[in-house]
Amino acid sequence: MGITSALVLYAVCWFMVFFIVLPLRMVTQGDEGQIVPGTHASAPADPQLKRKAKITTLWALGIWVILAAIIWSGVITVRDIDWFNRMSPPSR
Repeated sequence: MGITSALVLYAVCWFMVFFIVLPLRMVTQGDEGQIVPGTHASAPADPQLKRKAKITTLWALGIWVILAAIIWSGVITVRDIDWFNRMSPPSR
C-alpha cells in the first residue's frame, strides 16, 4: 500500500466514523424548547463539531492502524477478496 492509498483509507475511515459519531449526544432545538425561526425543531441546538471531530480523529486512527496492519502484513490480499467474489451459487 502506497502513501496515497494509506491517506485514502484513512479518509474513508474518518468519514465513516464521523457519520457514526455525529448524532451521538445530540440535543435538538425542540428538546431545549428554543427553536430558532427558519429552522426545524430537530436541528441541533449545539452540534459540538470540534469535539466530535477530535473523537472521530482518534477512533479513525485506531481503525486505520488495524486495517493498515492487516493490509501490510498480507493476511488479506486482493486475491483473497477475488476468491470471495467467485463463490457464487451454481447457476441453474
